[in-house]
Amino acid sequence: MKKEDCIFCKIANGDIPSKTLYEDEDFRVILDLGPATKGHALILPKEHADNLYELPDETASKVFVLAKKLAMKMKEKLNCDGLNIVQNNGEAAGQTVQHFHMHLIPRYVNDGQKILWTPGESTPEELEEVRRTITE
Repeated sequence: MKKEDCIFCKIANGDIPSKTLYEDEDFRVILDLGPATKGHALILPKEHADNLYELPDETASKVFVLAKKLAMKMKEKLNCDGLNIVQNNGEAAGQTVQHFHMHLIPRYVNDGQKILWTPGESTPEELEEVRRTITE
């Protein structure tokens, strides 16, 4: 299903032009218009899902296979030193477009980007409480 007012649905389905790196029946991969680094791309499913929670299992299983294929090509062609795969869900997590998408961000030594977090602290008891909460 496509969503009429979704810009990523329009891009993924070719209604809005993009710098397409790859396309098949399920996905379009485009260069990000505001790249974090050279080669920053987005994997866009052609069918609409707001986020990971709504993404069909079949699509979810295909997206990482595609991410791996493109990551290997980026490493070979762009000679990047590493790669971040970023996927945000919800505004609090940094999602700005409500259409599932995955960022592939080639990384280069001294590229100036920071895609990290500050590690917190936790006691073994706190970790056990969280583990129980999730698994029960």
